[in-house]
Amino acid sequence: MRITILTYGSRGDVQPYVALGLGLQRAGYRVRLAAPEGFADFVTAYGLDFAPLAGDPAVLSQRLVDVAGLNPLRTVQAVIAYAFPLGRQVLAQCREACADADAVIAGFLLAVAGHEIAVARGIPEIFAQMYPLFVPTAEFPALLFPRLPIFTAAANRLTHRLYTALFWGSNRLSYRLLQRRYPDLPPLHGWPFDSPEPPLTLIGCSPQVIPRPADWPDHAHMTGFWLTDEGAGWTPPDDLAAFLEGGPPPVYVGFGSMISRDMDAVTTTVLEALARTGQRAVLLGGWGGLGRADLPATVLRIDAAPHDWLFPRMAAVVHHGGAGTTAAALRAGTPMVVVPFAADQAFWAGRVRALGVSPEPIPRRALTAEKLAYAIRVAAEHAPMRQRAAALGARIRAEDGVARAVEIIAAHLNQHP
Repeated sequence: MRITILTYGSRGDVQPYVALGLGLQRAGYRVRLAAPEGFADFVTAYGLDFAPLAGDPAVLSQRLVDVAGLNPLRTVQAVIAYAFPLGRQVLAQCREACADADAVIAGFLLAVAGHEIAVARGIPEIFAQMYPLFVPTAEFPALLFPRLPIFTAAANRLTHRLYTALFWGSNRLSYRLLQRRYPDLPPLHGWPFDSPEPPLTLIGCSPQVIPRPADWPDHAHMTGFWLTDEGAGWTPPDDLAAFLEGGPPPVYVGFGSMISRDMDAVTTTVLEALARTGQRAVLLGGWGGLGRADLPATVLRIDAAPHDWLFPRMAAVVHHGGAGTTAAALRAGTPMVVVPFAADQAFWAGRVRALGVSPEPIPRRALTAEKLAYAIRVAAEHAPMRQRAAALGARIRAEDGVARAVEIIAAHLNQHP
C-alpha cells in the first residue's frame, strides 16, 4: 500500500514526518514524503521516496519573525503572502506526489490540499501534526492564543472556532483569487473537519506534555512524539568532542530555522548573557547565522549536531520553542530556556513553563542580556527544575510515538480500504 505524506515548512516541519514515514515503511507501507525541494537530500538519506514542493521556507521564516512575530492575524497574513504566488504550482506538485497513493497524510499548511486530493481520488485522508489543531477543546485555547487564567471553558472553545475560521477563511479566499487567475482550478470540496466523518487526526506530541483532552472526539489521538534517532552511532567532530571534554557541561544556544535581520544583535545579547553567567556554551548557527562574531574560548559555534546526542550532554538548552526542538529537549531530560520568535513557539514556551522544566519564557522582542542570564542560571543550576526535567525525560523516552501512530493508521486503513 502506498502512502504519501504532505508537509511544508522548516526542518522542524519535515523531520517528524521522516520519523513517521520510517515507521510506516518498517510496517510494510511504501512511503513518499512531499516537502520543500531543499530537503531532498535530507529525506532521501533515510531511504524515503521524495517529492519536491516549490518555494524556500527560509523566506517564510523571516517574514514570520520580522513581520508577524507572535501576532495571530499577522501570522496568517505572512503565510498567505508567501503561499499565494506558489499556490498553483504547489497544488499541482501535491497532486503529482499523490498520483499513485492509496492514502494521504497531510500536515498543517497542506491540510486543505490533502483533503482535496483525497476527495478527488476517493482515498483515505489523515491529518497529522505536532500540536493540537482543528480539534476544539474546553481545556486550553487554540494555538497562537495566550493561555490566560481568565479564559473560561467556553472562551477556550471560542478561540478554537476563531482559529479555524481564520485558517479556513484565508485558505478559501486565497483559492478563490487563484481561481480568478486560473479558471481551470476545480472548486473546493469544503472544510474537512466539518464533515460528519472528519479525518483521522494524529497529534505527534507526548501525553506527558499535553494530556489528551477529555472532550476530544474519538477520531483525535495524542500519540507521543515522532522523533528520529540521528545520534545513534554519531561521532562528533574533533573540536566539539574536545570542547565537551574540556570543562563542565555547557549550555546549548540555538534558534533553528529562525531568520531575522536582527540576528547579529541577538548574538551580542546571547554572548553578554553567557559572560554574566560564566557558563560555557555551544552555539548552533542555524538558518539565521547565530554566532557570526568573534567568540571567546568558552563558546564553540557548530553548524550541526543531532539533538538527541547533544542535548543530554548540556547543562541547559536555550532555544526558540519550535515543536521539534522542544520535543528533543524534553526527551533529553534537560532544563530549557525558551525565547519564542513566532508562530506556535509561545504555545510550547508556556507548556514547558507549566511543566516546571523551564523558567519564564522571554519573547524575542523582550530579550535582554540580563533576562537571559537570569533564566540560564535558573535552568542550569536550580536542582528541583533539573530533577523534574530528568524525570519527565525518562517518562517520554519510555514512549514510542511513532509506533503508536503507525498502529492507529494501520487500524484506520484496514477499516477504510
